Amino acid sequence: MGGKAQGHMDARDMFPSAIHAVSELRPEAFIFENVKGLLRAGFASYLEYVILRLSYPELVKEEDETVEDHLSRLERAHTGNTYEGLAYRPVFRLLNAADYGVPQKRERVFIIGFRSDLHEEWSFPKPTHSQDALLWAKWVTGEYWDEHKMARADRPQLDTKMKRRIDKLKDRYGLLIGPDTLRWRTIRDALVGLPSPVEGEDYWASHQIMNHEFRGGAIAYPGHTGSEIDEPSKTIKAGDHGVPGGENMIRFYDGSVRYLTVRESARIQTFPDDYFITGSWGEAMRQLGNAVPVLLAQTVAESVRQQLERGHFRMKVA
Repeated sequence: MGGKAQGHMDARDMFPSAIHAVSELRPEAFIFENVKGLLRAGFASYLEYVILRLSYPELVKEEDETVEDHLSRLERAHTGNTYEGLAYRPVFRLLNAADYGVPQKRERVFIIGFRSDLHEEWSFPKPTHSQDALLWAKWVTGEYWDEHKMARADRPQLDTKMKRRIDKLKDRYGLLIGPDTLRWRTIRDALVGLPSPVEGEDYWASHQIMNHEFRGGAIAYPGHTGSEIDEPSKTIKAGDHGVPGGENMIRFYDGSVRYLTVRESARIQTFPDDYFITGSWGEAMRQLGNAVPVLLAQTVAESVRQQLERGHFRMKVA
């Protein structure tokens, strides 16, 4: 949302190259991911243009043709019945990584397309995790705190607003049932097994772990508060436009904050611990902020792969 929002006028727009790759490679399916801002009202015509270009990748823009005229030509191909070239049937949806087991609230647009001649029927994977389940594990069963061996005195206090929300959860699910999903994963969940990088008994142990060096100087101020340790992280950002919400910090119950180490940020992005990120702290955080959470990418890609395998099986049987 903090970008330049120039759409097809942006020299960094990679969709033309991506669509060209689809046209050349003719894959059975494709997966693209982009920021939530792509769904802004001001991008409506641009998004329609991208979807239609992905639908008919061989209908390329002519040299003397404006984008508006090209869009009109694509719309005519889409509504008519004369186009016979390479075609795809793309769908898009806004996904929250936290709903798929990533310990981070990260909303991104995914565009998935299957080649039309395959006649595949596919839909996005259903969410496997939920905020309701996390609240239930914290404030109804208490299993979240028990799992992390947190004494009652160390747990945060419920405010009036949250108490009302928990009461509504109990009314909705009943005390013996609860939500039918897994709980959202939190920063504390993500950091299980990692020694603290702060000076103390774990300091030297932390330095034996790749990309897990402490960085001092974190400061909290209004609007720059960091991510609460017992919630999914805020969106890990690349930092080209700064990190206005303190997304690169953990916030503890005493109000103190510290920067996430590169390894902790990689955990939040669900990278494996043996994945080495090169460069300075800032450069490594930029790489992580630009990445797709591994688990979310795997979930979507696995769903697409399984659908293609089912299609291959049907063709063999036929």
